[in-house]
Amino acid sequence: MLIRSHHDGFQHPRSSEITPRQAYVRRRAWLQSLAGGAVAAALPVWAAGADRPGKLPALASVASQVPGASTMERVTAYADATQYNNYYEFGLDKGDPAKQAHALKTRPWTVKVEGLVQNPQTLDLDALLKLAPMEERIYRLRCVEGWSMVIPWVGYSLAELLRRVQPLGSARYVEFVTLADKTQMPGLRSGVLDWPYTEGLRLDEAMHPLSLLAFGMYGELLPPQNGAPLRLVVPWKYGFKSAKSIVAIRLTDKEPGTAWNKAARNEYGFYSNVNPDVPHPRWSQATERRIGEDGLFAKKRKTLLFNGYEAQVGQLYAGMDLKKFY
Repeated sequence: MLIRSHHDGFQHPRSSEITPRQAYVRRRAWLQSLAGGAVAAALPVWAAGADRPGKLPALASVASQVPGASTMERVTAYADATQYNNYYEFGLDKGDPAKQAHALKTRPWTVKVEGLVQNPQTLDLDALLKLAPMEERIYRLRCVEGWSMVIPWVGYSLAELLRRVQPLGSARYVEFVTLADKTQMPGLRSGVLDWPYTEGLRLDEAMHPLSLLAFGMYGELLPPQNGAPLRLVVPWKYGFKSAKSIVAIRLTDKEPGTAWNKAARNEYGFYSNVNPDVPHPRWSQATERRIGEDGLFAKKRKTLLFNGYEAQVGQLYAGMDLKKFY
């Protein structure tokens, strides 16, 4: 298995490329005032000249009221968050997804929600966008290689979708299946993982209000390299748990196989909760480097248990040996 170092393919952005904090705050306040309006309603305003860091269609949202859904930490610059990515379907280097993913076709797009549910459904992207009010949530993202970001995501709790399909009493886990299309994804030619990429959560983890079905970031639709048109964001787990470009969601009574756990069971457990006391076999997880903070010379910061979300999610793992169930 090939793991790239944290600096491969990364070029720190010029100061002119970084979204000023003041502009971001103005944009966020404007988005909140829209009170969850439709995407189309926002487009004329952005076209009139409001700040759009990625030049993608705007996605209106309101500030989330979910406890723990917003951190006051400095938001990572858009250029960093969209040019330093793990998305192996588009290449192994951190800069490959931004170079390769532009060809990803996100319409038409459907997601099957099936398995142990009373009301299985296949929903297109427009139906998913309208299923619940869009919220902005500023989450930390911690990756297993030791780097982290703070990103303003736009979406709604995964529980909104799961409640719609009515899980059966026998459902215990949720499996996520991502797109695997060789005509669009050159990385599928590699044998690094067993494609398609799959991930999974326990049902109570998936139903937790912090588990986010994300359609956008920085007030815009997701860029392809960040998992367009929809992805999972589970802020207390390592980033690889947050499946990108989802095409199927299955509820099951058995723990699903997950991509990295199948590839290297001794390195990547099913739970993959951020735990600084459980080192990766080849490096420590006790510290992290925040992307965008003075480049490669930034002082590392201590990694927090559950990525700092212990107060919100710690009860999910009461009585569990978090070193055994890593």
